[in-house]
Amino acid sequence: MMNAVRWLKNYLRPPQGARLDIKRRHLLVAGIGGLGAGLMFHAQPEEAFGKPNSGLPQPMPDPAPIRPPGATAGDAFLDKCIRCGECMKACPTNAIQPAFLESGLRGMWSPLLKLRVGYCEYHCNLCGQVCPTGAIGKLPIEQKDKTKLGLAVVDRNRCLPWSYGQSCQICYDQCPLPTKAIEMVASEVKRGDKTLTLKQPQIDSKLCIGCGICENKCPVTGQAAIRVVNI
Repeated sequence: MMNAVRWLKNYLRPPQGARLDIKRRHLLVAGIGGLGAGLMFHAQPEEAFGKPNSGLPQPMPDPAPIRPPGATAGDAFLDKCIRCGECMKACPTNAIQPAFLESGLRGMWSPLLKLRVGYCEYHCNLCGQVCPTGAIGKLPIEQKDKTKLGLAVVDRNRCLPWSYGQSCQICYDQCPLPTKAIEMVASEVKRGDKTLTLKQPQIDSKLCIGCGICENKCPVTGQAAIRVVNI
């Protein structure tokens, strides 16, 4: 029994030396509290956000966890990853964070990308270089730069040029690809009795690799107006 308790404590302890996003420490408690509240009041998600096609605004879904570049696919990654935290310590932007329940209980403390905290540096493959088990592969820079992590998606309900009549092209300016994966398309927008011509961001899905710098640098407070989703 004591051995089982000791194992559980070690399993629930985050990797040593990892630069943990402080906000994520509260995620587990908040998740348990939310689950308890849902069970207590029998709350249904559609009551809060509206059923599909109900006319109420629909929230942009949380993306599935995004692993570091070169990560082994599926459950094989969890089999190989020993939660040592070396990839987290090596990441220059602090983008690699330990998972809580995003990939289930089995995936706790395994590395994932938290792109609002940091982004995947374009010319960087350090995480694969330091991984001791091969859970994250050692990708040459040329291959890593072409590795798709996900796809950026613009939330038009939050984007400044799309919904608020304000000029902004930070996501475009920050895109590191030689040929930008974001195109700024001029469009006429009505704001009251005025008609403005604004450039609105649109994503080229063939070029975007999901590095997340656009999400990280988005000036919208809270949840970014452009987010990388797993594909």
